[in-house]
Amino acid sequence: MAAPKKGRGPSGGQGRPGRALALILIAMVALTGGMFLSGHTTPRLGIDLAGGTSITLEAQNQPGKPNAINQTNMNTAVGIIERRVNGLGVSEAEVQTQGSKNIIVNIPKGTNSKQAQEQVGTTAQLYFRPVLTVQASGPEQPTPSGSGTPSGSATPKPGESAEGEDKPKDGGEEATDSEATPSASATTQGRAVTGALTKDDPAPGASDKPKPSDSPEATPSADPATAKLQEEFAKLDCTDPKQRTEAGKNAKPTDSIVACGSNVPGSYEKYVLGPAEVSGSDVDDAKGAIEQQTGEWIVSMEFTSAGAKKFQTITGRLSQQQPPMNQFAIVLDGEVVSAPSVRTALSKNAQISGSFDQQSAEDLGNILSYGALPLTFEEVSVTTVTAALGDEQLKAGLIAGAIGLALVVIYLVAYYRGLAFIALLSLLVSGILTYTIMALLGPAIGFALNLPAVCGAIVAIGITADSFIVYFERVRDEIREGRTLRPAIERAWPRARRTILVSDFVSFLSAVVLFIVTVGKVQGFAFTLGLTTLLDVVVVFLFTKPLMTLMGRTKFFSKGGPWSGLDPKRLGAQPPLRRSRRVNAPTEPKEA
Repeated sequence: MAAPKKGRGPSGGQGRPGRALALILIAMVALTGGMFLSGHTTPRLGIDLAGGTSITLEAQNQPGKPNAINQTNMNTAVGIIERRVNGLGVSEAEVQTQGSKNIIVNIPKGTNSKQAQEQVGTTAQLYFRPVLTVQASGPEQPTPSGSGTPSGSATPKPGESAEGEDKPKDGGEEATDSEATPSASATTQGRAVTGALTKDDPAPGASDKPKPSDSPEATPSADPATAKLQEEFAKLDCTDPKQRTEAGKNAKPTDSIVACGSNVPGSYEKYVLGPAEVSGSDVDDAKGAIEQQTGEWIVSMEFTSAGAKKFQTITGRLSQQQPPMNQFAIVLDGEVVSAPSVRTALSKNAQISGSFDQQSAEDLGNILSYGALPLTFEEVSVTTVTAALGDEQLKAGLIAGAIGLALVVIYLVAYYRGLAFIALLSLLVSGILTYTIMALLGPAIGFALNLPAVCGAIVAIGITADSFIVYFERVRDEIREGRTLRPAIERAWPRARRTILVSDFVSFLSAVVLFIVTVGKVQGFAFTLGLTTLLDVVVVFLFTKPLMTLMGRTKFFSKGGPWSGLDPKRLGAQPPLRRSRRVNAPTEPKEA
């Protein structure tokens, strides 16, 4: 009894095709439901279809820094470029790494492409500017008084010292000498700058008593330029993203500016800053590290010889001032990224500590070390597409896809007749799965359907149809050998399955290699080709084969009518091979 069970095993396994059909139906319903629930009912269009500007930047090796091109610096560059692009008022701009040394910037239509091209890849200047005024910024904040400093800007908060010597401004930053007061930074909520003394540095405590009159910025000026600066400061609202990014941008190093910064996420401060006295080029090296004594993350800075003199001068002067004019601001692209206060003069080496985690320490270290963008980039390609041209390309792609699909349908109906019904249903299922997945991948991973991706989807129609043809031909071969339809369907499947898997594996491998070695929009073609190849395997295994099994049980196909596509006479079927073997088998021994 065991032998018959083994013989019926394969067909018995195929006797329940409804399970596979139910599984793929559930997947289709789940994907379609997720698409509608997420609100993304159409695939996200790429820049060449929606219109806009696409810029491909390639990182270049820098002299003296052979290992500068790494993932950390690439991610830092993406963040800075994103901030620049958003400063143009762009919504839904895409900035992402591609490979190990490329960054793709996609800027949708409605943006000044020339301005974007000038800003996204340039390495902007980093400046150290003295702080003249600082105040929390918001739409209902008080405006500054007629003096150089707004009233209340230096007023101590609960738990703070009015002089700012024992407890710095809450959420602010403090600069001290590490040998004089090494634990000062550990007691603050903000960040502290510490530095090792050299023979050129003043002794600790030499500047403990504030002397606001020693600084030229301490005395407000009544000239028109200062009045204009005060007016700009009064109007500045750093909670407005546009004002925040425009403030201080494109100003000369010798100009006083207004700028925005943020010590705590969600809250902003606005500043009046004096002329730049130290630039990013004066920083020789900076990096995030763990402070051995406290175990906290810090940012260590090392200045060049010229930069050390400048830094000593500015910290020596600022240490004589009262808060907030004892602070210096680190300004990148017109925005304050850090604003530590100073107690004593510092020289070549300094450390910023407090309120850091690993990511923020490394990011600030990269900004300080490289000035702005941590790498130098070269524009590989700049593509500008108008919305009208994008619409024309999309229409052309859809027309090409429709023509290709129509040709496939005509071929299937003319050659396979009734079997074309199974093929068309399989193509429909494949199309639904492809569409819903592409629509969901847009918000999930930022996938955008560009013109090469549309071409990949069109090519996939031929790949999917080829799988059906392989299976149908295997079934027809079995019928030509004299077998009936139901055994032919089951016997043809193993050979067809092997051929389909090998063919799809080659297509998928080609897509993977193409995705890895190409740059730019060609990756859209490779991604779509790989996705549709995987879906082809799913559709053939879970839909085409089970549906073929069910259709083989119907009278229309099992009788092999002329319109079924499985007519034995039209296929030139031969008498069963088993019968001829049974007749010839006994005669051979007798002749022997």
